[in-house]
Amino acid sequence: MAYFYNGFSILVLVLVLGIVSTCMVANAGNFHQDFDLTWGDNRAKIYGGGQLLSLSLDKISGSGFQSKKEYLFGRIDMQLKLVAGNSAGTLSSQGPTHDEIDFEFLGNVTGQPYILHTNVFTQGKGNREQQFYLWFLVDSTPIRVFKNGESIGVPYPKNQPMRIYSSLWNADDWATRGGLVKADWSKAPFTAYYRNFNAQTCSGSCNSRFSNGAWQSQELDAYSRRRLRWVQKNFMIYNYCADYKRFPQGFPPECRQ
Repeated sequence: MAYFYNGFSILVLVLVLGIVSTCMVANAGNFHQDFDLTWGDNRAKIYGGGQLLSLSLDKISGSGFQSKKEYLFGRIDMQLKLVAGNSAGTLSSQGPTHDEIDFEFLGNVTGQPYILHTNVFTQGKGNREQQFYLWFLVDSTPIRVFKNGESIGVPYPKNQPMRIYSSLWNADDWATRGGLVKADWSKAPFTAYYRNFNAQTCSGSCNSRFSNGAWQSQELDAYSRRRLRWVQKNFMIYNYCADYKRFPQGFPPECRQ
């Protein structure tokens, strides 16, 4: 659920990496135990016995963190309080052929909605951007599906475990209205807050269940498909699968699924 006030928002962000099934092990997170503060010096902080994490951005530097563990299949929940800047969160593996599920929150002027910029990388290839305006109720509402297209030659992120990365950084050269709106450094530092991290991930007993390929056929139910269509009809503002100028020779194969 997202609440907007004074140019800020509180958002529950649900990132689904794979299948959520009975073999999942729920892990109520603790930021001290589950994450490392990776850059930004004292601009990244953990409070409340590990229950709250903050990232700050000033004119000198932003800050970031990453998960200690890697995840392959599971469901990740995180609650964020966004600021009037750019807050980017990604789940990514490493290397030139990495997989990545990318969420970037593009800041805006007070009173205007954030833009949620999404992308999917498989085997190092991305360019699958979709953008949405955020709205007031987002819990458990799907905004995007990336189907397994291996049968038509599209790699699927199923083999490389991914870490959770998140950072708060200055992107005023492109993030807000294509760079027309710049950061107002007189209001710095800008701070984003994270809480209620929860990971439902596979225990060792999941391997045998996943080996039969059943997870590859799991899809949204009828209600979730209706909600997905509602979001894409009313809040999607960019879809690479509809950008004829960008792909004059034809859309990527996954767009035809």
